Amino acid sequence: MASFRRAAPRRCSSALLALVIGAGLLSADARAADTTPAKALFGAKALPVQSAPTSYGFYSKGCLAGGVAIPTDGPTWQAMRLSRNRRWGHPEMIALIERLSHDAADKIGWPGLLLGDISQPRGGPMLSGHASHQIGLDADIWLTPMPKRTLSYEERETISATSMLDKSKFLTIDRSVWTPAHARLIMLAASYPEVERVFVNPAIKKKLCDTWRGDRSALGKVRPIYGHDYHFHVRIKCPAGSAGCKDQAAVPAGDGCDKSLAWWFTDEPWAKPKTPKKPVKPKFATLADLPKACAVVLNGPAASEQQATYGTAYTQPAAIPAAATSVEAVIGAAETPLADVPVPSPRPALQ
Repeated sequence: MASFRRAAPRRCSSALLALVIGAGLLSADARAADTTPAKALFGAKALPVQSAPTSYGFYSKGCLAGGVAIPTDGPTWQAMRLSRNRRWGHPEMIALIERLSHDAADKIGWPGLLLGDISQPRGGPMLSGHASHQIGLDADIWLTPMPKRTLSYEERETISATSMLDKSKFLTIDRSVWTPAHARLIMLAASYPEVERVFVNPAIKKKLCDTWRGDRSALGKVRPIYGHDYHFHVRIKCPAGSAGCKDQAAVPAGDGCDKSLAWWFTDEPWAKPKTPKKPVKPKFATLADLPKACAVVLNGPAASEQQATYGTAYTQPAAIPAAATSVEAVIGAAETPLADVPVPSPRPALQ
């Protein structure tokens, strides 16, 4: 710093002053990002980063580069809760959803999928609702069949999915709403090789264990978990080329209709946690807690709406340069406000 002062003139040029001020702003932003919850940073991004599609990190601790949006409406699906802006994912996840929706209609007569949350435009922790869904490889699909008409925006915000549980009995399927078609849909989703797991409520898993008479080779992928009585959760493996993506441990051998399932029907999973003597302040993940690549994903330039639309015109963009450390890469391009969430045109039916 001393040598700079000796060499510098007494009056700084406007260009130098702008550079100094800019550096100060960057360092201030960096300090703020150190403590700002990552969910606030990623939740504020309306568009994905312009990049080749890559998932970084783990399903519950990572981010997504080059994400694309599934159209709000397709021949065999409709996206719900559009205000959340969570219908983005890795192109392989989006392709799997479309394939499942077409196969479900053609092979088992399912009327169409109602799509819940997939991921945010750049992945990362969400402001509410999920611990996973951070790397664009998770998707929630409602157990409510798609109606024959196109839902309005308001309906997509307010309609509730139908629970499969009998609320009067512990972990029991409601036989007035559950149908064999629900079982076929879940097992169809689990049948794809790229699908790693399908999460359902323990009661749904037990129902499948007790009643499924078809091929049971994929039944082990269907895993019991809290909630998930209104929807099922599809998770796919890390796509080829996503070197920074970490797969989940392999599913245990067998169909999962064993002691691991029986545990859910004991009191232990549902016991209330002991209240700590002193209140524990919740700790939110910051950007520093995520893979280092997520800083570039968060601050990189935004893709255009056309680039981010998954459809026949979709072309994979170039990768983010490995040495993307310029001021432009750190600051990022000006982006569309959250109020102007892009709505891609429907994609033509797959051939």
